[in-house]
Amino acid sequence: MQLNCVIIATGLHYSEYLFMAIIRKTKTVNALLQAFEETNDAISIVELVNKFNGIMDKTTVYRILERLEDSNLLHSFIGDDGLKRYAKWINEDSSEEMEIHPHFMCNACGKSSCLPIKISLPSLPDYKIESIEQTLSGKCKDCF
Repeated sequence: MQLNCVIIATGLHYSEYLFMAIIRKTKTVNALLQAFEETNDAISIVELVNKFNGIMDKTTVYRILERLEDSNLLHSFIGDDGLKRYAKWINEDSSEEMEIHPHFMCNACGKSSCLPIKISLPSLPDYKIESIEQTLSGKCKDCF
C-alpha cells in the first residue's frame, strides 16, 4: 500500500509546509492548512469545527490539529474565554526553534493573534519550566 505523503522541509512557504516531518496529505489536512493560510489570526477550535461541519466531523478536526501541532506546524493557546485557539508560528521561515511569545485577544471583536515579542523562560532552582502562556487583552487596531 502506497501512502500519499508530503515531506515538509524548512525554508518553504507555509502553504508548502514548514518543518521536517511527514504528514499524510489528505483533503482534510489541506482544508485545515488552507484555513490558516487565509488569516494571520488564531482560530478557535469552535470556529474550526463550525467551519468544517459537513466536510469532516469534530473528531477528525481535533485529530488533524493535534497532528499538526505535534509536527510544529501549528501551536495552540487557551484564550481569556477558555477556548483553545490554534495559530501558525510567527517566524515561519526560520529554521530556529520556535520562540515562546504572548498572544493578544481583542475585547471588542474577539479576534486573537500572536504577538511578535520573544519571551524568555526564567531559570528557577528546583523547577523545570516547560511552557508559559501570556495573553494580553484590549482593542485591536481595527476596533479602536
